[in-house]
Amino acid sequence: MFKKILVAEDIDSINQGLSSVIRALDIPEVCHATYCDDALLKARKAAYDGSPFDLLICDLSFKPDHRVQHITSGQELIAVLSREFPELKVIVYSIEDHPQTVRALWNSGKIKAYVCKGRNGLSDLEQAIRRVYVGESYLSDRVEEALKGKNFLTLRSYEVTLLTHLANGYTQEQIEKSFKENGISPSSRSSIEKRLKELKEDFNANTTVHLITILKDLRLL
Repeated sequence: MFKKILVAEDIDSINQGLSSVIRALDIPEVCHATYCDDALLKARKAAYDGSPFDLLICDLSFKPDHRVQHITSGQELIAVLSREFPELKVIVYSIEDHPQTVRALWNSGKIKAYVCKGRNGLSDLEQAIRRVYVGESYLSDRVEEALKGKNFLTLRSYEVTLLTHLANGYTQEQIEKSFKENGISPSSRSSIEKRLKELKEDFNANTTVHLITILKDLRLL
């Protein structure tokens, strides 16, 4: 079984439940962090001391408060830790079950399990820890259903970049210039206009602003 676990979770009652699961598995060392920045520092210190964490159990949402944070979400924390410590196993433990969020994390290859908080959350988490330890992956039922959804919508990286530029106030002329400077293709004004027109039709949007609003609601942006 894992010897050393890092838990990134900012709600005390959930941390208590997590602790009970970890104790039942006879895991000798667990470290809790209620801020993502603290979790990163603890992981770096553990590695520096020659005793790195074996597993990260991470929430996705962290409520902001008076303390300024550089890393504000579990997704960001997972990305940084996976880059710095590629051997670290990661389990997401979150109330978030939106298909866009789930699939983006799962397809990233950075996590080994995704467990939804809820009625069976702690028992599912225990199963996830056991499965990940032996080299398997794990998805709780609710998450698996989200991934199987046939009505799942995605955007290509080109489209995300285009729409993000528009959401940030870029004109089509500025987008064309940016695309050409960064080697993004197609970059011509006519290609940009054509793709925007197609996206409006695909998502039944009346205007570009309406399109961006729809995509944000769907969490595609």
